[in-house]
Amino acid sequence: MIENKKSKDKHPSIFEPVALIMNIFLAIVGAVIGMQLMTSLGLTPNTAIIGAVIAMLIGRIPIPAFSMFKSIHRQNLMQTSISSATFGAANSLLIPIGIPFVMGKPELIVPMLIGAALAMFLDATLLYKLFNSKVFPAAGAWPPGVATAEAIVAAQKGGKRSVLLGLGAAGGIVGAYFGLSMSAFGVAFIGNIWALTMFGSGLLLRQYSIPLFAVDMNLLYIPHGFMIGGGLMALVQTTMIIFKAKNKKGQSTEQQAGEGSEAADGMKNDQETTRTLGFGFVAYLVIALILAVIGGLLTQMSFGMFIWFLLFAALAAYLHELIVGIAAMHSGWFPAFAVALITLILGVLMGFPPIALGLLVGFSAATGPAFADMGYDLKTGYILRGNGSDPELELRGRKQQYITGMIAFGVALLTVLFLYKGFFARNLIPPVDLVYVKTIEAGASAEVAKQLFLWAIPGAILQIIGGSKRQLGVLFATGLLILNPNAGWVVLSGILIRIIVLKVKGKEAEAPLGILAAGFIAGDALYGFFNSIIKFAKK
Repeated sequence: MIENKKSKDKHPSIFEPVALIMNIFLAIVGAVIGMQLMTSLGLTPNTAIIGAVIAMLIGRIPIPAFSMFKSIHRQNLMQTSISSATFGAANSLLIPIGIPFVMGKPELIVPMLIGAALAMFLDATLLYKLFNSKVFPAAGAWPPGVATAEAIVAAQKGGKRSVLLGLGAAGGIVGAYFGLSMSAFGVAFIGNIWALTMFGSGLLLRQYSIPLFAVDMNLLYIPHGFMIGGGLMALVQTTMIIFKAKNKKGQSTEQQAGEGSEAADGMKNDQETTRTLGFGFVAYLVIALILAVIGGLLTQMSFGMFIWFLLFAALAAYLHELIVGIAAMHSGWFPAFAVALITLILGVLMGFPPIALGLLVGFSAATGPAFADMGYDLKTGYILRGNGSDPELELRGRKQQYITGMIAFGVALLTVLFLYKGFFARNLIPPVDLVYVKTIEAGASAEVAKQLFLWAIPGAILQIIGGSKRQLGVLFATGLLILNPNAGWVVLSGILIRIIVLKVKGKEAEAPLGILAAGFIAGDALYGFFNSIIKFAKK
């Protein structure tokens, strides 16, 4: 779409000198925070809200150069920067390179970093290309993105909206203090009711499987099997969406000729989506080849196994990205660690050697987090830019966010490159890396394969029943993979409250519920962030 001068004037550029300096500074802060908390506590905090708050505070400093940060669009770029750097450094880079270190193969750290970095940049690029498509619509829930947008809008407009957001944030902080997952409670007010009901049910079943049924679902690989079945069927459904639209009859020649990469309302057309998905798989295949060659796998495997490794690694990364993205869009949670573990288990069953398995799980783990986080950030921008009401503004703003994210990922890469030796020298590594390496050392058996196949069947059936819009199989499996005490009760109680309020008050209650939900999620994120910082300081 061609931009006119008026459209260009509506959205600021990331390359404004003061803004660029502030965004790079925030990216460095986010990367360091992400690395510190991932190695000390095993988690990555949601720093998007923090970035937005910092931008708001800077905008109120009585210095002319800082007045530009009163703009909601510049605040959006700043929260995009710190959020991208946090997830990029901790999830997409540090976790992958920690695996060869734990395996006692330090010579593979740099090759793994190269492969993980390429996967991270590709990950975010694909989400940028797929955002507002039928697969990943801008109208999707993307709950953390909604929370950040509502916080920025409330601070800008004040009034009833800010009061509701403040009450929600206070409730989120109090609930989080008492150990309740208030982000899950907030998500229940925003997301698809069917998908979240299955998510909450999965959480409950995982929590009570041992006390009620004397069954450890994790040991029996039930969650993993469900996710394999649901994930594979989700890929089939995605493919069907594309080809169904592509082969749709009755479209006039004029309509076909008028198709570009974006529709008038900013929605990606099916041809663009198909090209992006195809490009994604080929790009992952190329990255897998680069990683395998510089990682020395040519001397570790036969030529046939080497080719199969490349194809499986590319497909696994591709599926990992889609599954994590779908879960993130609907629930605000993404089981990146668990889905990477599934990839590893399958790789073990296929007989890949240990070094190949280490590179495989690192490559898989590098995809997904940047994809999901970019979705959250673009959702924030989409709301702040008027929910697509001005397509030119939306496309320009989205592009600026993408550039901002790429700069932040570059900062994250440099930060990890300069700091990882110091972390590893003090034996500071992501805890999940120990799980991955233990899995490689333990190997797998025919019984594991049997369990995975057995439980993949109901996972696939559930996904078929729900269809591509509800994603029942993937969301139920996401719940099964996450052990979070009482989160299931929180999700289901939130859904019940939402249903009752809408029944009594009608559709006009949706907006207030959404603002309250944003407050709950923001409060939970703020408490989690500062609580993590305090815990780290004590350690």
